Amino acid sequence: MATAAETNVSPAEFGTLPPCPSPWHHPFRAAGWLVTVGVGLASLLLLLAILAAIPIVNLLALGTMLEAEGRVVRSGRLRDGIPFAGALPRLGGIVIGTWLWLLVIRLVTQAAADAALVDSDGPSARTWAAVRVAASLLVGLHLIAALFSGGRFSSFFRPVRNGHRLLSAIRAGTAWRTASEALAEVIDAIRPGKLFSLGLRGFLGAFLWLLVPTILFSSLRDTSKPGQVLVTLLGGILLAIVLAWVPFLQARFAAEQRFAMFRDLGAVRELWRRAPIVMLLALFILYGLSLPLYLFKIVAAPRDAVLFLTPIFILTIYPARLAVGWATHRAQSRPARRWLLLRWPVTAILLPLLALYVFLLFFTPAIDAFGRRALFDHHALLIPTPF
Repeated sequence: MATAAETNVSPAEFGTLPPCPSPWHHPFRAAGWLVTVGVGLASLLLLLAILAAIPIVNLLALGTMLEAEGRVVRSGRLRDGIPFAGALPRLGGIVIGTWLWLLVIRLVTQAAADAALVDSDGPSARTWAAVRVAASLLVGLHLIAALFSGGRFSSFFRPVRNGHRLLSAIRAGTAWRTASEALAEVIDAIRPGKLFSLGLRGFLGAFLWLLVPTILFSSLRDTSKPGQVLVTLLGGILLAIVLAWVPFLQARFAAEQRFAMFRDLGAVRELWRRAPIVMLLALFILYGLSLPLYLFKIVAAPRDAVLFLTPIFILTIYPARLAVGWATHRAQSRPARRWLLLRWPVTAILLPLLALYVFLLFFTPAIDAFGRRALFDHHALLIPTPF
């Protein structure tokens, strides 16, 4: 009978991607590793997109991206920004194995439908209908047994061994306990409560910085009133300044996971003095990638169509956050400040770029289905969703 340790990825393995086999000595194993890791990563990003489409729960997706960003800040390696990297081969194997067996069900179902179309009451149609029911039942039981046996890709092609393990556990009365322990270990490794808390605090920290400038920036109602125009201009200036440092405040929070990091503006200013070029590049990537996302909100998407948009938001914002994390690490690792003659020109480039971003942001309510609320979305720093 399989033990709990045999059927799971341990918490330690969740954070470390297993090495790829040598393509020279084991080409097929290396190809299999690449396929399963690729499918696992795609499945993980799809899962984040699903979470991002659910209100409140989308804080879990934000927390996962912040956790990945924090790891990059601490290590400086972009590959550390892959969440649950150690589980990707197992996840990819589960997705591929399940898809292959569900393909069998689809083929049998299609054959049954064709037989029913030719002669709905004939013996062939009745036979295929029975085969469809039997195949669905057997495949369902096989998938359950494969997951119980560990969910490795090879498990999906060993029905006899899997069935024997599951039946042995049922007879011994340990099946439920083994499955519960497996689920508990996975939850302990993922720590969804911690990720949700990280997402909530990361959201609040950035939102509090952005709130007042955005309120001022969105105050214009009548262009014939000079007071409203001046308040809007003031809000735009403040917003451009805040947008220059909030990404790095949030990155340092993700690394330290202490809310006090959002108050440490002096540390971010020091980071800018040490690595202005890489930080400018990170801001350019972050806001350059996030601005086109407003185009997907020209029309309010139906609730069932949101799931088709959130993957775009995740795939756009997630690598941009890793770029900010990498730039933060580079700045922190610099032992001394850059020359003043270098910092000033870079700052001179940053200011008009942020001014251009804020200028374009000013027109988003005109094309956004949600009107002025679009100014408060700040997809690059807050919730990565189209609503």
